[in-house]
Amino acid sequence: KQAEKAVHQKKEQSKTKCRKARRRHINLVAEFNRRQRKNIWLETHIWHAKRFHMVKKWGYCLGDSPTEKSYRACYRAMTKHCLLQDLSYYCCLELTGKENELLKQLARICSIDTGLTFEEACCLSGRFEGSLNLYRADRYPEDMLGPVTFIWKPRDGSENRQLWIWMHPALKQDMLRELKAVFQCSEPEEIYIPEPITTTIQEEKQMDVVLSLGKKRKKEDKEGEKAVPVKKIIGDGTRDPFQSYSWISQSTGIVISDRTMEILRYRLIGPLSHSVLTETLKAASLQTV
Repeated sequence: KQAEKAVHQKKEQSKTKCRKARRRHINLVAEFNRRQRKNIWLETHIWHAKRFHMVKKWGYCLGDSPTEKSYRACYRAMTKHCLLQDLSYYCCLELTGKENELLKQLARICSIDTGLTFEEACCLSGRFEGSLNLYRADRYPEDMLGPVTFIWKPRDGSENRQLWIWMHPALKQDMLRELKAVFQCSEPEEIYIPEPITTTIQEEKQMDVVLSLGKKRKKEDKEGEKAVPVKKIIGDGTRDPFQSYSWISQSTGIVISDRTMEILRYRLIGPLSHSVLTETLKAASLQTV
């Protein structure tokens, strides 16, 4: 009886992988992709997760408040050096079309009584970014949608212009619905579903090295043999991947595109912010044909 009891009490072998197997590149990236199916990670998520208390809001996983170990470092960077904030979770809507038609319809959702508008000369040239409050079409001063920032693409000699409007993710759906109604943009017939971006050549080489090392182990990882190539998840926490991302007006030709998580946005704070930008960004030489 004691022998039979001992047989039944044998613990089943744990299905969890050892830490060395979990920390392999192929398994680590696959685990990260699984964890961000519901809440999208920013590109700086790993850095923030080690230094901040993370919260899940508006379809993203964001750093809410710093830990005790990073208070002094953040304060020192803001006062003496440069502090970078990742604002990529802000939503970006791109408007493309004729300048006159864009300004004509955009004037219906803003007012000159509140300050500058999309027609401001300094902003219209594309040199400066502007900010204003948007309202429902022809409803000022009632039914305010919320604050936005915008920037025009500099003129290139064509009558068509590009305008990027940035807004908080909580306001995106209402503003997108209003813009589609103002410009009379219809839903496309075919919905485009973006495919995940495959790994780069360097990541594929690292993956091959990891797999080759794994085969030398006595206990081979059965799940690792069946693992598919690692793919990076792309998408937007405020948009269903099965929804369309671009709308066009048949009457005016205005195109509204959702560029959220496609155009990243960062904010630099501190006395050395300008010097950091000048050292990081190098101006390209103009080539005339």
